[in-house]
Amino acid sequence: MEKSKILISHPTGNTFVRALLNECEEKDLLEKFFTTIGKGKNTNFILKNISNRRAYPIPDQKIYRQWFPEISRLLFGRYKTQKERKNDTDKVYEKLDRKVSENLEKLNVSCVHGYEDGAAHTFRRAKELGIRCSYELPIAHWATSRRLLGKEAERYPEWIPTLDSISENEEKLHRKEQELELADCISCPSEFVLQSLPENIRNAKPCQVAHFGSPDVSDSQIEKVDQKNNQKLKILFVGSMSQRKGLADLFNALKILNTHHVSLTIVGQPAMPISFYRAQHTDFKHIPSCSNDTVKSIMRSHDILILPSIVEGCALVQLEALSCGLPIMITRNTGGEDFIDEKETGFLVPTGNPEKIAEKIEWLICNRSILPKMKILSKNKSTKYKWEIYAKNILDYCK
Repeated sequence: MEKSKILISHPTGNTFVRALLNECEEKDLLEKFFTTIGKGKNTNFILKNISNRRAYPIPDQKIYRQWFPEISRLLFGRYKTQKERKNDTDKVYEKLDRKVSENLEKLNVSCVHGYEDGAAHTFRRAKELGIRCSYELPIAHWATSRRLLGKEAERYPEWIPTLDSISENEEKLHRKEQELELADCISCPSEFVLQSLPENIRNAKPCQVAHFGSPDVSDSQIEKVDQKNNQKLKILFVGSMSQRKGLADLFNALKILNTHHVSLTIVGQPAMPISFYRAQHTDFKHIPSCSNDTVKSIMRSHDILILPSIVEGCALVQLEALSCGLPIMITRNTGGEDFIDEKETGFLVPTGNPEKIAEKIEWLICNRSILPKMKILSKNKSTKYKWEIYAKNILDYCK
């Protein structure tokens, strides 16, 4: 039988995996989706109880589930150290990767699409069977990440416990390199990630930028800006509370400003006890990780999202903010450089530069009247990025 379908594998799924699955199913290209815990359409009454975070827009019979060790990771993770939790996550990725490789020969596929840390075994077997290997690298290449975060460890030694990517073991790094070598084509979410690839990889095979899409938010959901000069400028930070996300630089920028004309809200999971962050900067409101709808509601009540990341792929929160009419202040390393029209949709600041962040915040405090226009322009910018286009770009590379 002629092989003509696509197999996709990802342990936990996310927004961009769902977008690709949806496009594959609509084009009748999906053979199977391998994951850990998940449910599809028309599932049985037992699987319906699975959280919607693990729901996928495909027929349930197209989902292959490997429940363990993911269930164990979820049940016992709270009792383990950060390092142990990271090791458990790595095991989940590798075991699913092995399971895919063991089943490849039984399936009617012409292409497998895999993600970083979960494709080495799959790709090796696919090569033996003459199956095309499509690879998606969602964050900067490990060598770039290690180099940049190593500098942050020197700048902010007290933040080292939040920089887990600088301590990955050699075996895992070897698998990452194998995945790149075995891939027939590579997709990246931003130019920053693409340029982080080793030059020999970029020269040896097709590599592309496939921009993520933006969620749909109606204009009626976007709140009007309070233009009173005596109101505080409401700053929002969304993401893990680490220096990989540039949180130390944001704290230092606010120290430089030393003004009561701003407020800071942080939405995200701490990597350290909350007392650590209060010692760095006392005046912020903390909201633990919450649902996506809640995050969007919070976004609509703020003036600007600031994400001065050191290393990203393309932080989805940027497009989520723009879709809510929230301007953004970011570094090039967030992967969102293309989203910025200076002083219209937001601001681009250098990486690791609290002074520039402070300068842009001060400018915005002094020019609050521009915020209503920036909200409109931000919303308009977000509409140019569609999940359908992202998925089509990936599928074109799978051919």
